[in-house]
Amino acid sequence: MIGWIDASAGASGDMLLAAALGAGADHSAVESAIAAVAPEAVSISSRRVQRGGLAALKVDVEVATSRDPRGLAEVCSLIDAAALPLVVTQHAIAVFTLLAEAEAAVHDVSTDEVHFHEVGALDAIADIVGVCAAFVSLRLDVIHGSPIAVGGGHIATAHGTLSVPVPAVTRLLSGIPTYAGQAATELCTPTGAALLGHWVSHWGPQPLMVVEHIGIGAGSKDFESHANVTRLLVGSAASPTPAAGLPAALIYETNVDDLDPRLWPAVLQSLLDAGASDVWLTPILMKKGRPAHTLSVLLRPDLGPALRRIIFTETSAIGLREQQVAKHALAREFVGVEVGGQRVAVKVARLDGVVVNVQPEYDDVLTAAVALGRPAKEVLADAVAAATALWQ
Repeated sequence: MIGWIDASAGASGDMLLAAALGAGADHSAVESAIAAVAPEAVSISSRRVQRGGLAALKVDVEVATSRDPRGLAEVCSLIDAAALPLVVTQHAIAVFTLLAEAEAAVHDVSTDEVHFHEVGALDAIADIVGVCAAFVSLRLDVIHGSPIAVGGGHIATAHGTLSVPVPAVTRLLSGIPTYAGQAATELCTPTGAALLGHWVSHWGPQPLMVVEHIGIGAGSKDFESHANVTRLLVGSAASPTPAAGLPAALIYETNVDDLDPRLWPAVLQSLLDAGASDVWLTPILMKKGRPAHTLSVLLRPDLGPALRRIIFTETSAIGLREQQVAKHALAREFVGVEVGGQRVAVKVARLDGVVVNVQPEYDDVLTAAVALGRPAKEVLADAVAAATALWQ
């Protein structure tokens, strides 16, 4: 499944959240995520409204407390401590980090000195966590986006009256196609800009796709010039390439020659814990004969931002290569067998319903070998034999 965000009327956190819910995102998952990060402090509700004659969904965020986290560390601690799925936590923290980096660049301070003001408030935290939970629930392989209308004129902010787009939005959308749009006011908020910059991988007109769900999220204002809505189209890619219909996957690669090799096991485990399909290291020789490693990561496209962040924060890499691949995978299942009274999980792979591969999980083999006082290779052979016997 793919998505396309129509930001031709701009975007904000609540507009994106409403669009995602309208396009089929799991409402209970969103509510649970927001409740986890701000229990009893924030609630959301939705209602049908009209914007420019179009029916749309309006999401309202109710805040029951005036205590608002301000700094990046405080916001990230709040999100990290919440009982959220790991992938939602990673996406939400990545979005707030983008905001902090933009504000830091604008004010020439470190990210630790940034005070979020409006976007540090609990309603903005709810918007960001809610959108991340909604997009995760949609399980989109890739998200495309239109050029973004940012607006014009001037608005009042915590830093005084500023031109639109405000400096933080300009910084967040650097390298992304934007234009003024049809209203002399702010159309794209910093929260909306950070969410779009984090989630959207490709920019341009609607891609070739079969639309299955449409979400229309309403903004607070109702302009005479245009419908103040953000749309999300969800459907299947209609690609003319031979790989059409195959599951899309990405491979990230980067060459690293200056990382302490003792750190590699932790890096690989972090990537796997964050959802990478596979991770591997290849020894190489770089220019001037320097020994190095190529880190390769196979992943679903929707995990790209989170896994890129791990690569850049846990290794010394300052860039990576990305390529899209079609993944061919056998149907697989796990069965349990017993070896000497010890349970061993075995992965069974099938081709056209026929078992073609049987492989015990080595951690279980090693645990059983230690418990039985036997060589691991003997336990491995017995587990394979026991599993194979199930289909003979």
